Amino acid sequence: MTSRFTAPVAALVAALVAAPLAALVPAATLAQGFPSKSVRIVVPFAPGGVADIVARTVAPKLSEGLGQPVLIENRPGAGGILAAEAVARAEPDGHTLLLVNNGTAVSAALFKALPYDAVNDFAMVSSISHFGLVIVTDPASPAKTVQDLIAAAKASPGAMNLGTIGIGSTQNLAAELFRSTAGINLQIIPYKATPEVFAALKNRDAHAAFEFLAPVLGQIRAGSLRALAVTSAKRSSVLPDVPTAIESGLAGFDVSSWNGLAVPAKTPRAAIARLHQETVKAVAAPEVQKRLLDLGVEGRSSTPEELREFFLSESRRWARVVEAAKIEKR
Repeated sequence: MTSRFTAPVAALVAALVAAPLAALVPAATLAQGFPSKSVRIVVPFAPGGVADIVARTVAPKLSEGLGQPVLIENRPGAGGILAAEAVARAEPDGHTLLLVNNGTAVSAALFKALPYDAVNDFAMVSSISHFGLVIVTDPASPAKTVQDLIAAAKASPGAMNLGTIGIGSTQNLAAELFRSTAGINLQIIPYKATPEVFAALKNRDAHAAFEFLAPVLGQIRAGSLRALAVTSAKRSSVLPDVPTAIESGLAGFDVSSWNGLAVPAKTPRAAIARLHQETVKAVAAPEVQKRLLDLGVEGRSSTPEELREFFLSESRRWARVVEAAKIEKR
């Protein structure tokens, strides 16, 4: 005999089975249909800088993999806040990415308040590049090694100037770390732009400078700047004869800059997975690797989890440097 409860129970069971399957439909649909339009990478720097060049080198290959145009949108200013805020508030559908970097990681330590949470308002996709800095002097400088520079600073406490671009930049914080690691008393002078740093070296207003390798590589090769050391843990393949800062006697002094890609935190996992897959392929492309290497940049991808852990580690590391240097929050 058929119970009067059989039909309702059967309907309930069917509904319970169908519910989780229905919940999977949007993700499955997104995985198949993403991206559905052009993708933009918001870069927190003006065109022509290292980060911009890295983004523009990776974008064409990423576009090939995604099957949609990948556009670069430069939003410089306010220490990267304008770009980060734009992405944090963008539709979380995977079509808007932020080029994250050291500045993004250290922003909470440099600013009194941010219009976003640098950790929780973004989901990481992958790293795309790592690149070191170089300590340079004018060729006429008596300092031919890092130890020469340190010895001169110790012989005349407070009399030497070290040039970098603006306060809180990777170059500036690397110089602060150099000063504390070497235990020397010198002045760190921030300039508005790299050409001003070069002019200060020529005029002897600065005795040495910290800068990314890419913008100074041509001048080093031409002999108009002298490279004392690179700041990465390993020697640069484009300057194999230049020692590292560690080799020059600064134990543990390993400083590199980096770029990665992130999306708004609520972006669906399927979109992040697709972006990660295509970013890894794009970074590994031989033409991308060669172009970056020619600039002194290492193309290097990661998992989203690895980039998040690295981001948190860098945030803590540079926050300590900012605190030790007594850099006032803006």
